[in-house]
Amino acid sequence: MSKRNSGLTQGVHRRKYAHFSESEKRRIIEDYLQSNLTKKAIWKKYTGRSDEHGLILYWMYKYGYICNANKNSVTFVPEQKKMHPDNPQQETVSEFEYFQMKRRILELEKQLQESEMKSIAYQTMIEIAERDFDISIKKKFNTKPSKR
Repeated sequence: MSKRNSGLTQGVHRRKYAHFSESEKRRIIEDYLQSNLTKKAIWKKYTGRSDEHGLILYWMYKYGYICNANKNSVTFVPEQKKMHPDNPQQETVSEFEYFQMKRRILELEKQLQESEMKSIAYQTMIEIAERDFDISIKKKFNTKPSKR
């Protein structure tokens, strides 16, 4: 009967196939960020293989450890931040929550930019239609209703 290591709690172990739970992936990322080891060394530590094929970096994007939207340059988000450093009783935001907030801000900025572009496109379309077809599309406020 063979013993099988369960999870990362039993220390460093070798895996034949690299299938990790979400918590194990986060622990691998945390180990990488907190140690001076390379991704290759971390991968070898947890799997016994040297080829990680970019999985650690992929997980970092997936779980919000990297906040830069441009994947050509990597920007790591700093560790835990306090909401109000003046107030010692204020709880610190966990690193995961901080990364989630940063990712949400990026998503909202992207949505805002898209809606601003849509607004400009609609305004341009209305102006062209009014000019080319000689009709009034924009609603005029403070006008008296027509008497028919």
